[in-house]
Amino acid sequence: MSSLMNTKEAAQYLGINEKKIYNLISDSGLPATKVTGKWLFQRHLLDRWLERHTENYPAIAAGPESYQNLLIITGSNDLLLDQLLELFSRRHHLPLPVFSNLGSMGGIRALKENLCHLCSAHLLEPEGEDYNFAYVEEEFGDSVVVVNFCKRLQAVLVAPGNPRGITELGDLASGEIRIANRKEGTGTRLLLDRELERQGVSGEQVPGYDTGFGRHLDVGLEVLAGRADAGLAIGAVGGLLGLDQVEVCWERYDFIVRKDIFFSRGVQMLMALLKDEEFLNLSAHFSGYDLSTSGQVVFRG
Repeated sequence: MSSLMNTKEAAQYLGINEKKIYNLISDSGLPATKVTGKWLFQRHLLDRWLERHTENYPAIAAGPESYQNLLIITGSNDLLLDQLLELFSRRHHLPLPVFSNLGSMGGIRALKENLCHLCSAHLLEPEGEDYNFAYVEEEFGDSVVVVNFCKRLQAVLVAPGNPRGITELGDLASGEIRIANRKEGTGTRLLLDRELERQGVSGEQVPGYDTGFGRHLDVGLEVLAGRADAGLAIGAVGGLLGLDQVEVCWERYDFIVRKDIFFSRGVQMLMALLKDEEFLNLSAHFSGYDLSTSGQVVFRG
């Protein structure tokens, strides 16, 4: 059957009486074009009309592979990641990179539910000094690949001159320091919670503990504005805002990708940029980053 149909052919295609066609044109918006006094119908427009008028439409399983023109990334916020995604957008028209700031735990949950192509995380393991593997093994087994994005400095950000005399992360547990805190589910907040637990201090005893800011930059801005005495965040924010900082640790910040889409076009385009000279030059504008293992697949030591 031709893609262009007359009234009789359209009626046969829809499985209805030919007279009903005219009622559907006038009453239900059936797509048709009148040429020299006769109605003609394009099959693809009839298909679209049928779809719009379908009731009890079956649910379609959502998955990132459905979004052919998007590269969906969720998880932990980072200044250098923002620069990487801007570079990706300049280099490539499609796919369009989209980032959702859910925190490390939120990113892992989104990846588990197949709502993104990859997530970013920096979760210090409950025991030891490694990152992410315990969480990955619990949620995914061996079905994902862990690729290092960078190593980055976590630091306590303080006003220039460090007026409160903070010397270590544990000082934030004193109850005398007002902090700007990251939101629940972020690796940075989990790092602070672990220190408070080590000292036997509850969050309620720390002024500002419940502030819950979404970005590292927001924490730095609170300190810069004097609304907080200190805040745990990446050192790159301190360098950007001219704040002093007390080093806490260097952490591994990774991309986690499902193996079944690791070699997909969008993911590989992103991975290629991790070794790109322009990206490496962008990192020079920020302090607190080490890109010596960027782009490498990492395994539990």
